[in-house]
Amino acid sequence: MAELAQRRLSRRAALAFAGAFGATAPFAMISAARALTAWGGSLPDPLREFPLCRAAMTGQGLSGPQRALTLAWNATSVCTAAAPVAKERGVFAKHNLDVDFINFGGSTEQLLEAIATGKADAGIGMALRWLKPLEQGFDVRISAGVHGGCIRLLGSKSARITTLESLSGKSIAISDQASPAKNFFSIMLAKGGIDPIKDVDWRQYPADLLPLAVEKGEAHALADNDPRTYLWLKGGKLNEVATNLSGAFADRICCVLAIRGSLIRDERAAASALTRSVLEAGDLVAGDPADAAAVYSGYGGKGSVQDLAAMLASHTHHNHPVGAALKEQISLYADELRQVSVIKRSSDPAKFAERICVDVLS
Repeated sequence: MAELAQRRLSRRAALAFAGAFGATAPFAMISAARALTAWGGSLPDPLREFPLCRAAMTGQGLSGPQRALTLAWNATSVCTAAAPVAKERGVFAKHNLDVDFINFGGSTEQLLEAIATGKADAGIGMALRWLKPLEQGFDVRISAGVHGGCIRLLGSKSARITTLESLSGKSIAISDQASPAKNFFSIMLAKGGIDPIKDVDWRQYPADLLPLAVEKGEAHALADNDPRTYLWLKGGKLNEVATNLSGAFADRICCVLAIRGSLIRDERAAASALTRSVLEAGDLVAGDPADAAAVYSGYGGKGSVQDLAAMLASHTHHNHPVGAALKEQISLYADELRQVSVIKRSSDPAKFAERICVDVLS
């Protein structure tokens, strides 16, 4: 009987191996590899050309009692939904973590400061908010992209603002002069041949009053992020001119996970477990945005569960680059921010990305 069982296992392993190389998709190879190794077999690494998939499958687990960590986030920002999903759906616990949240309701710069000063172990925030302060040398490293798609540029219907070109010589309402929305659409305007400094007037208002500024004619458009922009668009008085997924930016991320440098150096397994948890939770958000919306709404998310689910479905929570892919995206942003005078012209984008990014999964 033992010999018969062994033959059966060997046959299952062989079928899995054959299925892996007969399929064209990398995820079929992942399934086959897991099937084979589960029975004690081995095969050549089929993910050599897929660094994101490879990183997600390597590394050591976190042993011992659950490691308590603190994660800084903004509970009013729907783009951080992966955090409560990881907590409520047992993903943190699965990776041997006990994660508490520190909520910052204001600028995500506060989150970065909390991580840099050791008040939090990590945080989820917006790359285009953090790259400028990270240029100053904070002991914080970005370990993963979380998703893309939560920044929107909305134009006045009455002023017939429907394209980027129609904004030349016009004004855009923003919540602050260093906002991720301003930074991103400055990049997009520049790529479209519009000088974001000379050809556009950026006017600052309290965030909740941005649509009122457009309605009163003080601005022709507004730039901000979800959930506000999604809900304002739903009101029917504004056009969606562009998002941070428009055109060539379709695969870009906007939100990232950053971890304090000392945790990475002293407890790399904990940093790895946290990163894996957030990315795994991101896949849950992408796979079931309705469930993620229900979870997030329990933490004070603004908007109905249906609206939150629609927002999450419009984002790219399945897109979370790590390693070389992450560095490439950060390098691109750094170069583009140089062109619009946000990051110093003397900065080397590739070296900058190498310095502030870290691969804790390989």
